[in-house]
Amino acid sequence: AGPAPYGNIYQDIEKFAFFSKAALSALPVIDFKPDIVHCHDWQTGLVPVFLKDKFHDGDFFRDMKSIMTIHNLRFQGQTDSDRLKDLTGLPDDMFTYDKLEYYNQANLLKGGIACADRITTVSRTYAGEICMPDFGEGLDSSLNYRKEDITGIVNGLDYVFYNPSKDPAIAKKYGVKRRIEGKAVNKKDLLETVGLPEEEDVLVLGIVGRLTEQKGLDLFGPILPQLMEKPVKLLVLGGGQPEYVRIFEEAREKYPDKVYMNVDYSDALAKKFYAGCDAILMPSRFEPCGLSQMMALRYGSVPVIRETGGLKDTVAVVGKSDKPTGFGFEAAEPDALLACLMEVCRVYFEDRDLWNEMTERGMKKNYSWKTSCRKYEKLYELMV
Repeated sequence: AGPAPYGNIYQDIEKFAFFSKAALSALPVIDFKPDIVHCHDWQTGLVPVFLKDKFHDGDFFRDMKSIMTIHNLRFQGQTDSDRLKDLTGLPDDMFTYDKLEYYNQANLLKGGIACADRITTVSRTYAGEICMPDFGEGLDSSLNYRKEDITGIVNGLDYVFYNPSKDPAIAKKYGVKRRIEGKAVNKKDLLETVGLPEEEDVLVLGIVGRLTEQKGLDLFGPILPQLMEKPVKLLVLGGGQPEYVRIFEEAREKYPDKVYMNVDYSDALAKKFYAGCDAILMPSRFEPCGLSQMMALRYGSVPVIRETGGLKDTVAVVGKSDKPTGFGFEAAEPDALLACLMEVCRVYFEDRDLWNEMTERGMKKNYSWKTSCRKYEKLYELMV
């Protein structure tokens, strides 16, 4: 199977069908009877289905509840219905339009959504978005039917691993009080590391993560010439789809003193980005939760987001909040991104007090797992 847990959908369907049945079958053997089984994404979508069917008649499982968490609705686990019947032994009445059936195929995530006692997803805004056709990935009607059972809880960030006051990967450690000095040293170190020339009073913009259609990176193509006229540098870290990689590789060739591009992601270099960049850009077309914006806040970099999903829930934007922590725009269009970036430049160069207030607020935010876990605990308590 190699080091990747999934990647070949034909094999994965069989693998996770067996895994779901095995996970439940093991419980009485090890004498562990949970009140709730918490399932994540399509790979475990059959667990709620099994609990409503094959395992339901046994005393051990009868009162067991399930939660289905959707991390990214785009990935659903679809396969031939007859094949899934053979793999699972599930009866025909589980392959109806209100359960596993999906356009004459079987859809594991749809089955999980239909059969789970509660559904969660990874932000409050995304929980509402997925019930609408634009974000529902074909499952909006199923999710809308279960709307009252859906809860949005933002993912957490590991505040021990991502901690600028103790991070060995960055040039100078810093906390909230020393953030201006600390980020200045890390900015200098970052530019040296990536081989870009240092300049007096330059705005360093960073992009960290997968370069895919979801991330809205095509919006940069038409606006890069205008952006490059400003005293900015654009640093990009992460691989992905060739057409989006090409946008920034061509920009690097055209603006070698202003653009850096590296498809070889590493945690160590990513941390240098968060500590050394002034702002982190996330113009996502959709974003169930997002982590880069939380890392940016943690390191005192200002997030620049499209107002969608978890980005909208975790970043208070200039112009819409009296206590902003970042910048945002609504329309997934190049002009909207450009207008937002021009405002970023204006505030950075003309209103440094506001910028510094934003970095302070961002670093004081708490998006650790401790905060998220309390919300899950409350949900569990409601169910049992």
